[in-house]
Amino acid sequence: MDRAQKEQLVDELGQIFESSGVVVVAHYVGLTVAEMQDLRARARAAGGAVRVAKNRLAKIALEGKPCESIADLLTGMTVLTYSEDPVAAAKVAQEFAKENQKFVILGGAMGENALDVAGVESVSKMPSREELISTIAGMLGAPASNIAGAIGAPASNIASILSTIEDKAA
Repeated sequence: MDRAQKEQLVDELGQIFESSGVVVVAHYVGLTVAEMQDLRARARAAGGAVRVAKNRLAKIALEGKPCESIADLLTGMTVLTYSEDPVAAAKVAQEFAKENQKFVILGGAMGENALDVAGVESVSKMPSREELISTIAGMLGAPASNIAGAIGAPASNIASILSTIEDKAA
């Protein structure tokens, strides 16, 4: 890898560290290619990505970034799982770690906040952006359906009273 390629990689990593809602750092010693492809596919499906980079270049890219605190985690064979959604990458990494003993989460960062292993697990248990949006949409729709039911209720009550009066008259 020549100097220009290294500079380009550092720039790419710097953008990842700046724009990501969460970055999870893990060791992946012993994972097969198929297992790594599975991890990448899961991350892609959740709106995230997986990146393996040289630790030295990643540390250079971290300088001056909000998540600079994770530089200490970059030792050995590390993989970065990241996403714009502050929860997606943590969920993917946590689920994959439960199924695969060779994938060991070291920690991560959520903006300026450094996360240890327990922090990554806590973030992974939070609802995702889509889940929160659907919950809010449901809450917004509930009052409207209640109003519609309340408006329609008097008409149905009048109809049932009229049918009772007709039955008595007959």
